[in-house]
Amino acid sequence: MHDAERLTSLKSELLDIFMSMEVQEHQQRARTAAQRHLRARRGIELHEEFKQLTQEIAELAEEEMTDDAMH
Repeated sequence: MHDAERLTSLKSELLDIFMSMEVQEHQQRARTAAQRHLRARRGIELHEEFKQLTQEIAELAEEEMTDDAMH
């Protein structure tokens, strides 16, 4: 009977170790996914900023050409 208790205890320890490893892997996957999400969001923000700056520069160039034509 003592061997059965030791076997049960060993099984319990192994299960705890396995569950701990699963939790750590899940946390790592969650962190990695969050980092990818942030990089993607920042990439989109940079793209939008670049488009806006390009448009503003083009408008300034048009204004300068209009001002030069008037003088």
